[in-house]
Amino acid sequence: MRLAFADTAGWVAAADAADPKSAATRAARDRWLEGGGILVTTNYVCDETLTLLRNELGLKAAEDWWGQTESSPRVRMERIDAEREERARALFFRYRDKDFSFTDCTSFVVMRALRIRTALTTDRHFRQMGYAMLP
Repeated sequence: MRLAFADTAGWVAAADAADPKSAATRAARDRWLEGGGILVTTNYVCDETLTLLRNELGLKAAEDWWGQTESSPRVRMERIDAEREERARALFFRYRDKDFSFTDCTSFVVMRALRIRTALTTDRHFRQMGYAMLP
């Protein structure tokens, strides 16, 4: 099974037609899914995405995104539990020379656990951690 991690920046870029990377992000997402890939995301990423979509594009955009994501058999939701949260906290404080968000660190923990090497994102932090980025 081919897995890629879907980050907040990827979800928002794909949803926001005004984003300069929107078309490329949507195309990369669609190619991944059409090729049989699965997108993995987390409850923390969904929290960020829903909030950003509501603030930037409105409640309807957030609701539409959630409806599509929640019901998709091609999107796998991973929960950040206490163990993953603690591992993320360790990463957060280890990389003092980076400005990773805590949510980034939770994403890195999930990616490591599931051996995911690719992320749908426009966030440079994923490249800094050595992951391939779509687009």
